[in-house]
Amino acid sequence: MKIGVISADIASESRVAITPDAVKKLRKLGFEVVIQSGAGQAAYYADELYQAAGADIASSSAEVITQSQIITTVNDLPAAAIEGLTLGQIVIGMLDPYRNTQLDTYATKGVTAFAMELLPRTLSRAQNMDVLSSQANLAGYKAVLLAANEYSRPFPMFMTSAGTVKPAKVVILGVGVAGLQAIATAKRLGAVVEASDLRPTAREQVESLGGKWLDVPMSAEEAETAKSTGGYAWTPSEQYVKDQAAVVDKALSNADIVITTAQIPGRNAPRLVHGATLAKMKAGSVLIDMAAGTGGNVEGSVPNETISTDNGVRIVGAANIPSMLAAQSSDLYANNLVNFITTLIAPASDNASANDLSLNLDMEDEIQGALAVTHDSQVRLAKR
Repeated sequence: MKIGVISADIASESRVAITPDAVKKLRKLGFEVVIQSGAGQAAYYADELYQAAGADIASSSAEVITQSQIITTVNDLPAAAIEGLTLGQIVIGMLDPYRNTQLDTYATKGVTAFAMELLPRTLSRAQNMDVLSSQANLAGYKAVLLAANEYSRPFPMFMTSAGTVKPAKVVILGVGVAGLQAIATAKRLGAVVEASDLRPTAREQVESLGGKWLDVPMSAEEAETAKSTGGYAWTPSEQYVKDQAAVVDKALSNADIVITTAQIPGRNAPRLVHGATLAKMKAGSVLIDMAAGTGGNVEGSVPNETISTDNGVRIVGAANIPSMLAAQSSDLYANNLVNFITTLIAPASDNASANDLSLNLDMEDEIQGALAVTHDSQVRLAKR
């Protein structure tokens, strides 16, 4: 059974779905691997490295698709590639399912498509397949470095003969995986860090990393609700949202660096920083909008562009930060895919050879069923 790897077809994507190390792991499982020539080049994985790991090299994506039962990708396949798919093939990648306009085509072709973003993150056995966490961790780290590069002053405090240099004030909005890594990285660089999140339960994590929690008063009833739900299922009151906005507005007015991380699967990113707040910020301050590719947390941000406001604030639309760390992000992503692919393998019979693989697609399985957006010629994705 052969697994195919095709090259990303957009200029802003440098990652590759399967790395040479992952090829070795797949070969040990009994798979063959074919990769489109040059697919790993932007991540510094030359064709020769894939060949040394045991993969075959194909001259085009069409050749890969023709040969493979399972096709792996970073983002959704281009329309031309989907046209070449046939009944029974499998596609695995970050397919942006709630925005994907090609799911009907996958279904019509009889393809089983797995969107890795839909992984149930509360399942312990699924943690090593969590592409969102692996990519967000790197993105949070790199976002701070991008900010440091844009900022015209240093992050740490310096004591010099000419005077004392104050540390940078960094505010992180959104304390998920990316936000926590951003806090840790900014602290390592010597900044003073504050953070905010709609989940009050994130406070302990922020403070454990040395950050200051931007506290928002809440009623006893709200506090109990937030605690009992673990924070994730808590719906804040209108007053709480308004109070939090006021706290954040004040913090941003004094900030040197702001990094926003909030994204909602299937929806536009929530607007966290409005024009009125931007107008209060200091000249030379920098905002890194990690959600620029899905609508933006910052008013006026533009994907993959850096713009300056009239009052001298720089807004960086960081639409695909993991691609900036293509070698490492590809390694982690490939490991996530290999771990998921192992769940698709049927148990071997007693008299089967080591390379006698067969697939076991089980939509009742809590992982496969959650990730499958098309199967049996139907679109399975629930609308949001």
